[in-house]
Amino acid sequence: MNTTEPLSTEDILALSQSLPLWRIEPSGAWMQRDFVFKDFLQAFGFMTQVALLAQSQDHHPNWSNVYSSVSIKLFTHDCSRLTLKDRQLALAIDQLC
Repeated sequence: MNTTEPLSTEDILALSQSLPLWRIEPSGAWMQRDFVFKDFLQAFGFMTQVALLAQSQDHHPNWSNVYSSVSIKLFTHDCSRLTLKDRQLALAIDQLC
């Protein structure tokens, strides 16, 4: 499967099972995970690590940061759907925690 091809319904179900900490929109439009850290410095450090991962994978998240919390929403901008690129980045982000 092409990494930028939208995931099928079966793939979305498998994705939700393999990434249980991520909230996956049922139609496969996006996936999101919220993170809470001790303070702003830890949250910002995490964002820096994610930024390096995203750049290395040429796949960039939509995200926000408020003090000690970081919210990450993934989808492939080229097709406005979830693809294997999103799965790969989510797995890499989960390994940081």
